[in-house]
Amino acid sequence: MAIRDEISRSLTTGFIDNGEVSLEKYRPKLLVNNHIKGQKVLTSIIRELNLCDEFFFSVAFITYSGLLVLLNTLKELESKNIKGKIIASQYLNFTEPKALKKLLSFKNIELRMVVDEALHAKGYIFRKNDHYDLIIGSSNLTQSALSTNKEWNIKISSMDKGSLIMETVSEFNKTFENGVKVDDLWIEEYSKIYKFTKARKTSDEKSLLNVSEENPAYNINKNLIPKISPNAMQVEALKGIEKIRELGEKKALLISATGTGKTYLACFDVAKVNPKRLLFLAHREQILNQSIESFKRVLGNNISVGKVGGGKKELDKRFIFSTIQTMSKKYLLKDLKEDYFDYIVVDESHRAGAKSYQRILSRFDAEFLLGMTATPERTDDYNICKDFNYNIAYEIRLEEAMRENMLSPFHYFGITELFIDGNEIRDQSEFKYLINEDRVNNIVEKIEFYGFQGDYVKGLIFCSRNDEAQELSNMFNRRGYKTTSLSGSNTQEKRLSAIACLEDENDENHLDYIFTVDIFNEGVDIPKINQVVMLRPTSSAIIFVQQLGRGLRKAHNKDYVVVLDFIGNYKNNFMIPIALSDDRSFNKDTIRRFVAEGNRIIPGASTVNFDAISKKKIYDSIDKTNFSSVNFIKESYKNLKYRLGRIPSLMDFEEHDSLDVARIFENKSLGSYYKFLSKYEAEYLIKLNDLQIKYIEFISVKLAVGKRPHELIVINEILNNEKDILNSLKHKLIEEYKIDVKEKTIVNVRNVLTNEFATGSSRKTYEKCMILENNKETYIASKEFLKQLEDTNFKNIVKELVDFGLYRNKKYYGKPYKSTSLQLYNKYSYEDVCRLLEWEKNVVSLNIGGYKYDEKSKTYPVFINYHKENTINDSIKYEDRFETSSRLVAISKSKRTPESNDVKTAYNAEKLGVSMELFVRKNKEDKGSKEFYYLGRMNTAGEPKPIKMNGSGLNAVEIVYGLETGVREDIFEYICEG
Repeated sequence: MAIRDEISRSLTTGFIDNGEVSLEKYRPKLLVNNHIKGQKVLTSIIRELNLCDEFFFSVAFITYSGLLVLLNTLKELESKNIKGKIIASQYLNFTEPKALKKLLSFKNIELRMVVDEALHAKGYIFRKNDHYDLIIGSSNLTQSALSTNKEWNIKISSMDKGSLIMETVSEFNKTFENGVKVDDLWIEEYSKIYKFTKARKTSDEKSLLNVSEENPAYNINKNLIPKISPNAMQVEALKGIEKIRELGEKKALLISATGTGKTYLACFDVAKVNPKRLLFLAHREQILNQSIESFKRVLGNNISVGKVGGGKKELDKRFIFSTIQTMSKKYLLKDLKEDYFDYIVVDESHRAGAKSYQRILSRFDAEFLLGMTATPERTDDYNICKDFNYNIAYEIRLEEAMRENMLSPFHYFGITELFIDGNEIRDQSEFKYLINEDRVNNIVEKIEFYGFQGDYVKGLIFCSRNDEAQELSNMFNRRGYKTTSLSGSNTQEKRLSAIACLEDENDENHLDYIFTVDIFNEGVDIPKINQVVMLRPTSSAIIFVQQLGRGLRKAHNKDYVVVLDFIGNYKNNFMIPIALSDDRSFNKDTIRRFVAEGNRIIPGASTVNFDAISKKKIYDSIDKTNFSSVNFIKESYKNLKYRLGRIPSLMDFEEHDSLDVARIFENKSLGSYYKFLSKYEAEYLIKLNDLQIKYIEFISVKLAVGKRPHELIVINEILNNEKDILNSLKHKLIEEYKIDVKEKTIVNVRNVLTNEFATGSSRKTYEKCMILENNKETYIASKEFLKQLEDTNFKNIVKELVDFGLYRNKKYYGKPYKSTSLQLYNKYSYEDVCRLLEWEKNVVSLNIGGYKYDEKSKTYPVFINYHKENTINDSIKYEDRFETSSRLVAISKSKRTPESNDVKTAYNAEKLGVSMELFVRKNKEDKGSKEFYYLGRMNTAGEPKPIKMNGSGLNAVEIVYGLETGVREDIFEYICEG
């Protein structure tokens, strides 16, 4: 159908009749920011830019942060010679000169400014051959307008002869012609006006400046500054601390992401408790000084403050701040009574395993001990939580902190490392490759291209080795930068001096960059950091977040930080999306989706961008990694056990956002949590017999993930000694779960629990795991299962699995679609689909192929591998494709014609009462389970079209499907992305 007709239909759908079938990409659409639904104005603009032949922007304001998130796309358009025109306004002198200068560097963009009138229009026009897409509404070219603000924008498609688009383009051209052509001289003059305007505004606001704990240096009367109060998350954390005290506990641990105000939180609690004498411990004097300022902000400037360390020993004061190194001195400790302090705060308490910390903590018996850390996990296996009696008051994770706007937004760019003399940069690259001139030139080019906020760069560059950091610093200095390198061998004075020079651009010895390896991973606050550069492999998500966190602290006039990550051929590249997404489930497809669609998913104004090659490197790393390996499981288990102080239950993994237990069930050598504990937990003493172990494995692998409740309810009724199991199941499904129970449901559940559903190797594996007797009339618990349940340990484990599965069902699968047991956008395996569509028997995937009709259940699932691998045989290398989010073109199996039974059934499905359900996956070489996104019910449209398959020349049929529910935007783009 011609584009003209498609647009006409789409306008009818959008403005007249929602039931009109049309292509969604041309329909009028409201564009808003809602990261939970995967919607951001930014992603819509990027998508349109990637598809256009020419673009035109008219906005009131442009900031560098708004432009920064489009740089990769604009660079790609420049390489394709896709031309654009952009006009903005001098209104209020808000547009940033830096943004204009960057736009001027693109050869394909004409830039103009309106200076004589207040241009307030916000419109984005994209020409594609003979038609246009127009986004018009409230969004300026700023990071907030594109990502977080409550914005309304309308997207409309039009042929080039449509009156609306002709008027819009004409108005744009008229405004553009009347605008001032922007060049370097104009920007230079405008910069003076901009700086004056900004300086005047800053001067007006300075008396109300909200000085943060990290930025106390402004020379103003601090008595005029209003006292701060806890934010929403800090209020919850304070409640958590108080609850622990109410239970009679004297110790608590606060886990809070870097930059979220742990010190302020301690201040608020201290103010509430009002101790007679406080000890605040930190491992660096710089942190002590910053903490003292924070306490004064909350408790008042006149509080009695003393320092111990740096040549001072002011132990007679009420609030004492000491370095660990000084307070741990034996001569000092012996003169202090064990009850000298009634409240002790331990900053960076993950270090508490050190002898110096232990010496202090064992010496004093305070009324309350509060530990604070961003990373309780340690690499030396020391259990920090034990020191605080496993009392975790509250945990503020990175994702939550971003959602609550507690941190500075970041704009992350994953950049491919250069090949040096034909060699990729790897985990253990030779030194000569790390300091190669071409590599340094590439780094310099990228840091200049992406830039930073403000007039001066204040950057940290993390390297893999100290000698690399030293030499790269020298090479940068020879190129005109002012840098230094720091390592563990440098004195505290040297480090503090370097930090001061980095933060103060007016210092005659000011620095642009500090090169380091790991000494800044923690325990240092440099809020003014506006660029973080990573030149090392990501060895762990913890270290990645620590280094990222150096730039996330908020500061006055800081709107964002730029993060540049140079990605080589590193083994652990998969850690990057895990760290950025704060996801601990280790689900491969979830990780891949973040790489592809991170901008939609990530909260707040932050963005995540990977170039094509670095994206492929991460995908390769994900594909090669076995997230169900024992090592992954053991590490997650250890961290959770350390937090709890006991063997975790299955529910503990859920409640503490730890590893998805499905990874344990998927491990072929385990198959159950019981087996993992039996093999690897010395404290676990329960021993089951072989049949009980197999029962546990069956329930774990097949049922406990919770994709439907049916079988779990049956087992629960058996555990509760219910006599009429079948009627109880019917009642619960209908009343509690609102699920219709049909005869096929009863047969399917019975077959699953009598091993009649299973086929192939699975049938042999679980042949003795009969939970129900093979009775066709009703449900009767099998004698063998009842016999095994006489063992209390076995019964308790089964009960835990059932409760866990039912919990997961309500949490993840509790909104079934239409009359199915399937939930939109969840992932299901072939076997899951056969079971949940209530087939009498499972069908192995090879016998399903791309689809299969089950006559008894009248269901017809269609499975699409959206991206085919080049190695796939031509006879099954179909050209399936989405035309829109609600229209799919799929190819039948080979050797089919429109008269073939499966094709005829598809085209007569509605008449026959057959439900056609769509399942789609991106075809990756995944050694784990093969799962498909469930995308809902669909029906055929039009007529079947006979075709010849590419390569093989075999007969096939092209079938067009209309989805009853259009695919959600973020899932749709992830699936369709190349």
